[in-house]
Amino acid sequence: MELSGRVAIVTGAGGGLGRAHALYLARHGARLVINDVAQESADRVAAEIAAAGGEAIAIAASVTDEAAVAAMVEAVLAKWGRIDVLINNAGILRDKSFAKMSMDDFRLVMDVHVMGAAICTKAVWETMRAQNYGRVVMTTSSSGLYGNFGQANYGAAKMALVGLMQTLAIEGEKYGIRVNALAPTAATQMTNGVLSDDSMKNLDPALVSPALLPLVGENAPTRAIVCAGAGHFARANVTLTQGSLIGGAADAGEQLMAAWDAVSDRAGELVPDYGFTQAERELASAGAGGDVMAVQH
Repeated sequence: MELSGRVAIVTGAGGGLGRAHALYLARHGARLVINDVAQESADRVAAEIAAAGGEAIAIAASVTDEAAVAAMVEAVLAKWGRIDVLINNAGILRDKSFAKMSMDDFRLVMDVHVMGAAICTKAVWETMRAQNYGRVVMTTSSSGLYGNFGQANYGAAKMALVGLMQTLAIEGEKYGIRVNALAPTAATQMTNGVLSDDSMKNLDPALVSPALLPLVGENAPTRAIVCAGAGHFARANVTLTQGSLIGGAADAGEQLMAAWDAVSDRAGELVPDYGFTQAERELASAGAGGDVMAVQH
């Protein structure tokens, strides 16, 4: 019972992947907050957990509604006194090619995925800081990491969540808060009509949820991106190649074109510990390493 005594909020948990996450975390001892926009759906999942001997409460709230999310967090703290885990799972799709996509659909997807995750994380952040413990999981996607046709809005939102994860992990480190991202592949209402019937059968959402255990346990990493689907698990990374020093000559652009293969060579690429790693290396390469601290601050 890795999560015994821990309190976990799962957003969008009234069905699909969120439901699978909630059931999985409950089986590992967590007390669950089932969040969904539909009270009936949330109640149903909470009842499933209770029937299996677990503890769960159902709270209906849109993740984009700051007041409703704040009220949810207050209710959880009043009942259990702490919040240890937040799984930002809630999301929507509005797929179309970019040429046919309205800006309203672009904004809506960004609002639910990015602002929804930010609102929910902000609502629990001070509690986690005060208790010197917290585990936050953002739900990213291969659509954001690598792109998919017809998902400009969704892909932009999902990559934005990686950026949010990277910075919150740095800011939360000294408070015992670890922030990671999960890129799931699962058959849910959001994938109906997108995947074949055979693929849908193999992509049971329950096969994704085990990826959460290492991300929310006592020894969780931070800033990890885990890709999971059909029982297969992998890590994705945002990397930086070694690159080449070209300098500021008038023909620097032309030199860059000539050196493109060398600049793109992935041999010896690294995963930066923070964003300023790029500036540090650039200044060091230019012989101006002493200026790095000024850039950092």
